[in-house]
Amino acid sequence: MVRQLGELENAIMTRVWQWNRPVTVREVLLDLRSEREIAYTTVMTVLDKLHRKGWLRRERVGRAYRYEPVSSREAYTAALMNDAWATSDNPAAALVHFFGLMSPEQREALRDALRVAALFPPDPTGADSADPGSDTGGTEPGSAR
Repeated sequence: MVRQLGELENAIMTRVWQWNRPVTVREVLLDLRSEREIAYTTVMTVLDKLHRKGWLRRERVGRAYRYEPVSSREAYTAALMNDAWATSDNPAAALVHFFGLMSPEQREALRDALRVAALFPPDPTGADSADPGSDTGGTEPGSAR
């Protein structure tokens, strides 16, 4: 089960995902300071925790670390949706309610996604049992270990 990111974790991961390159604590700090007062050590601690939870990988460059995401925001969102759906006693009814909450734009995005998914049907032999949208080789960051 994937744990939802906290508010500061999400603010940091949003930047890391958007920038799509390795980032330093200082870069994240300077960008966060446009929104809030925050200490260098706070950002450093959260990045370290995200690394230990499996959300980020890091590489030492000189005296600092550079952090980059292990998987995409889309993979994270899909895992959260899957976990939420899995809690239902009636998955079909949950989907019907979910679709009812969607905006017209979201329904169109769903139609587009279903068209793409139809191009890649599952292998009936089970040889492709790993989630094709997952960047983590079947282990989602933030899951219980």
